[in-house]
Amino acid sequence: MEGLVSGFGYAGSQSDNNYDVIIIGGGPAGASAAIYTARADLRTLVIDKGLTAGALGLTAKISNYPGVPGPINGAELIETMRAQAESFGATFITDKVVGVDLTSEPKMVMAGTNSYTAQAVILATGSMGRTGAIPGEVEFLGRGVSYCATCDGFFFRGKKVVVVGGGDSALEEGIFLTRFADSVTIIHRRDELRAGATLQKRAFANEKINFIWDTIVTEIHGNGTVNAVTTMHVHSGQQNRIETDGVFIYIGHYPNSKFLEGQIAMDEHGYIITDEYMRTSVPGVFAAGEIQDPIYRQIATSVGQGCAAAIQLERWLSEREDVRTAAPEKAG
Repeated sequence: MEGLVSGFGYAGSQSDNNYDVIIIGGGPAGASAAIYTARADLRTLVIDKGLTAGALGLTAKISNYPGVPGPINGAELIETMRAQAESFGATFITDKVVGVDLTSEPKMVMAGTNSYTAQAVILATGSMGRTGAIPGEVEFLGRGVSYCATCDGFFFRGKKVVVVGGGDSALEEGIFLTRFADSVTIIHRRDELRAGATLQKRAFANEKINFIWDTIVTEIHGNGTVNAVTTMHVHSGQQNRIETDGVFIYIGHYPNSKFLEGQIAMDEHGYIITDEYMRTSVPGVFAAGEIQDPIYRQIATSVGQGCAAAIQLERWLSEREDVRTAAPEKAG
């Protein structure tokens, strides 16, 4: 491509909008990918909505990330990862991606304030649970309100917790919480669960789990930390106050992929489909973290997936460069 210098980097000032790789999303997957692409001497741009825009940035206490005994604030952990990527030359900007053209050559990413092009793209925009719908939910996030039992269950040893929801995630996390909590109350707005039969059987058989049916949580209360919830029966309107030390909310969890509709293969829930090399259905486009991972949703797995995506991206660019270099010899 015109303007190329040694390797894959673009000639010209750092202010131009052409990059070797654009990473959309600056959480654990995006930041770890940026570390690897920048170290590979690829001109790297990371576009992200901000430190506190993603699920990790909203997390108050993290104690299960290897090498960081913690607890550490989620935004602080992301900031450390980004600083490491920046030390190798990656550029981070705060903006919202409003559109992409992944099939163009080079690929184009349109943000709110500018447009950028790159030879390859890593999608790492993560996912987000439905947040903020219950009064008190945001106020007590990280102080009794959580969206991840695997992350925070340890802090509720010997305590009482409430789980809101009736799907697979609610039951899986509720069962996990019984390892620590003395009691787990699952509150569901219907009179039957949406979870799979096997999970239901396990939950009903667990002596620590009890159910409240046809009920919603209307408010979360606390004094510094959570101490109770108010519930309302959806048919009678009767309200009750339930004392609890924690509230785990599982009412919808969605990948941040809507801006990619029509551009790339997704499953029925909107998760990007990748192979074992983090490759998507579009050549030169890779995905990492919770935008393609509905199963684990952990910082450590997202970091590993970001690393893998970056390594595969660099190999993909190298192969293309080899083809371009060899092409004149073959033609002659």
